[in-house]
Amino acid sequence: MNMLSVTQIDASGVASRRMAAPARDRLAEDKAMLRTAAELTRDLLKPRPAIYWTDLIASSLIGYGALLASMTLASTGWAVTSFVVAVLALYRAASFIHEVSHIKHSALPGFRTGWNALIGVPLLAPSFLYEGVHNLHHQRTKYGTAEDPEYLPLAHMKPWSVPLFVLVAALAPIGFLIRFGIMVPVGLVSPKLRAEIDARFSALAINPDFRRRPLEGEALTLFRRYERMASVWAIALVALTVVGLIPLKAFGIYLAAISVLMIVNQVRTLVAHLWENEGEAMSVTAQYLDSVNVPPPGMLPFLWAPVGLRYHALHHLLPGLPYHSLGEAHRRLSGVLEPASPFHAANYRGLPGLLARLVKGTFGIR
Repeated sequence: MNMLSVTQIDASGVASRRMAAPARDRLAEDKAMLRTAAELTRDLLKPRPAIYWTDLIASSLIGYGALLASMTLASTGWAVTSFVVAVLALYRAASFIHEVSHIKHSALPGFRTGWNALIGVPLLAPSFLYEGVHNLHHQRTKYGTAEDPEYLPLAHMKPWSVPLFVLVAALAPIGFLIRFGIMVPVGLVSPKLRAEIDARFSALAINPDFRRRPLEGEALTLFRRYERMASVWAIALVALTVVGLIPLKAFGIYLAAISVLMIVNQVRTLVAHLWENEGEAMSVTAQYLDSVNVPPPGMLPFLWAPVGLRYHALHHLLPGLPYHSLGEAHRRLSGVLEPASPFHAANYRGLPGLLARLVKGTFGIR
């Protein structure tokens, strides 16, 4: 899951010192790994509705309850603690947008609607911002190329690109308010501007050159439905704050929660891949090795890479697996594939080392 257009970095941030495409980009498919992965996980493909709904509802209730507490508690210490709990719980709930973009909706009836009602619209990031966009990132011929909405060669960009990539995430709530509070009404009176808004400001993407293609049919119907719901919500929030029905403090904490949530996600995005590809088409094995798993025993990824995101490389290998099956799939494959298999090369210890690797890359240190 990446940020809205407001968080995009200008492509001019790519360093002039271009490096040769890493060897992993030219890797042929490791057919043994792909075959074994498919065979060992066939029984794990079915999503379990009880797990999805329980996790989403519990995370949402904890998140909103803690957010309300942070707005009302007199004790600064307890208010800050509640805010942190709220951000982590809502971040977990928001991360289900990734599952919504992958699951067959017939297997989880009503889940997309429920997620948008609980999280997408209230946090001003409805699922249409990700659906039909993230899927392009998984297309073999598009991953890591100029057509990938979720890829930049960050490891080869200027050193200032990494902190800027994180810093602009803080502006996400302002971008969301502009997108839904201003752009939607403007689009209603100007079809030309609406087409431009749909193309340029309707995707959680990091590639500044990405333009969303026009939608049709049911996809367009859902797009407009959730867009207008989010617009009504955004306008109502601002209006009620202006007239004093929503305290300015509460509104500020609400925006701050979205901002911090997006920053956490942006940091996770920085370590979801190695970001070393410079536009060439890659094999599935090469895409896997450009992606990152942070498996147990480390426990912190449970917080900063929730809902299966700690197995991001495995997800690129098996994008159809539901999040609750990724841990078991990883255990099975780890126990069967020989030590020399590329499967093990995508496993990393944790966030600090991955961030250090990325930052070193921007300085030309390998």
